[in-house]
Amino acid sequence: MELKNKKILVVGLARSGVAVARFLATQGARVTITDMKDEAALAPFLERLADLDIDYELGRHERDSFLMADLIVVSPGVPMDIKPLLLAKAQRRPVLSEIELAARFLTAPIVAITGTNGKTTTTTLTGRIFAACGFETFVGGNIGNPLIELVTSKAAVGRVVVELSSFQLEGIVDFRPRVAVLLNITEDHLDRYATFQEYIDAKLRIFENQTAEDYAVLNIDDPLVASCAANLKARVVPMSRLQELAQGIFCRDGALVFRWEGREERFATDSFLLKGVHNIDNIMAALASTLLMGCSAAQALAAAESFAGLPHRMEFVREVNDVAWYEDSKGTNVGSVVKSLESFGPGITLIAGGKDKGGAYAPLAGLVRERVSHLVLIGEAKERIRGALGSLTDTHLADTLEDAVVLAHRLTAPGGVVLFSPACSSFDMFKNYEERGERFKALVRSLDDEAHP
Repeated sequence: MELKNKKILVVGLARSGVAVARFLATQGARVTITDMKDEAALAPFLERLADLDIDYELGRHERDSFLMADLIVVSPGVPMDIKPLLLAKAQRRPVLSEIELAARFLTAPIVAITGTNGKTTTTTLTGRIFAACGFETFVGGNIGNPLIELVTSKAAVGRVVVELSSFQLEGIVDFRPRVAVLLNITEDHLDRYATFQEYIDAKLRIFENQTAEDYAVLNIDDPLVASCAANLKARVVPMSRLQELAQGIFCRDGALVFRWEGREERFATDSFLLKGVHNIDNIMAALASTLLMGCSAAQALAAAESFAGLPHRMEFVREVNDVAWYEDSKGTNVGSVVKSLESFGPGITLIAGGKDKGGAYAPLAGLVRERVSHLVLIGEAKERIRGALGSLTDTHLADTLEDAVVLAHRLTAPGGVVLFSPACSSFDMFKNYEERGERFKALVRSLDDEAHP
């Protein structure tokens, strides 16, 4: 792909935009960056590009810049249906995502992982397994480093593992992973997509360029995921916690069993540090992906056994008065909270709420009725959640996260669990889910050990 002297417009600055602009500039392209935020808001990113000859259109999108570009590269946070992009596409201007641009310069085989929940844990564990098995591995995409940074670095790697969001998949053209993983699909980002089907369609694009030489790892316990299997060109590798499979990977009698083309490997589950039913799915996906791409079972198992998980994902904080506190701030949608609640029995105090993302809270109803003793709600979405779930259990509203923690501490009986799994984004009260999670953990650590009435 020739970039020298091409007029290329980068839409959206942030981290991916910086990485794309730097790569394009080093290739001799004539780069312009456009972003609706102004110079003051983008100052930290602009500083990282100060040494390069780049033009900027900040605080606006100029129509002519879109229509005159030889190529447009869109950052993940920018919707593909904004008017300037639609006009550019109508004029046959090429529009790519950062993932698509990077993949055109890579030769190492790619494992691409998507789904509504579990992507980051699965991606990180997959990378750990490859590394433990002796492969130089890049892990990035929607987590960590943008994929284009691998191209810029010119590092020699044997395996590439990328987490992909629906936003990133909107802008692919020829992107073709050797292994594509779809973990699950539940309602999410309906503040960006007009319909749930649009979100599903974006996720399924991960498979569209695969051939019969490639693998599609599908969680067939999810009906929406299972329904796409018949339409794929790649070899389907099913995974299931609920049923034994003739081929694929499944959970049975305390072990994960991988069966594929005459090969069978067994992995005992009692030695995994990762806990929770959702993490069984994540571990199966990581094992299947790596075993299909040359990893030994023994080394893969050792890497999986030593992996303790990631911050803000069902993270145990501490025990106070025989009550266990868990921080799951990454639980930003209903499907994620379903999995978290399934990991515990009755006696849960659930702290939830934040910025509403437009999805239905009804899928939580059964678990709230059966397992949640107290529901403490915060944030912009608290009234909407109370309307959907408040009649099912003892429900309280709190003005702040601090108030919610104090209330949960008072309400939860010994032997119970307090779970902070918001089912919402953090942007009404916090900068991001990480800040929200760290704040929760600090509040829990400051609790005294005296019994509350």
